[in-house]
Amino acid sequence: MKINDCRIINFKKISDPRGNLTVIESKKDIPIEIKRVYYIYEVPGGKSRGGHAHKNLEQIMISISGSFNVVVDDGQQRKRYYLDHPYYGLYIPRMIWREMDNFSPGAVCLVLASDYYSESDYIRDYGEFIKTVGDTNESKER
Repeated sequence: MKINDCRIINFKKISDPRGNLTVIESKKDIPIEIKRVYYIYEVPGGKSRGGHAHKNLEQIMISISGSFNVVVDDGQQRKRYYLDHPYYGLYIPRMIWREMDNFSPGAVCLVLASDYYSESDYIRDYGEFIKTVGDTNESKER
């Protein structure tokens, strides 16, 4: 996958004087079927999260409250996204390194994942990630 495969997805925002509503439906509003949902919150100031890639898993990250940055990396390029609204999310395909930082106080990151948790799907070492994407690119060129 390449950095350009990551993208912001705008969700429909239904405004009402009583408060706003946003709905996200699998394979309709997002390109994945949701098999797992989790959220990250109460991240201490100056700390970061992520620091890994997934071999097969795809994700959508949404700032439900507050703000944070997501840095995505395909082994050749890096790009930084600033997430600060609950009506859009960042789609991250498989084999993209991700790091999250600069969490505002009270920030909550909701993650919609395409598969159940599997430790074997993670690449947690950046050097191993670079080697893996390099091997993948070399095999495609042959």
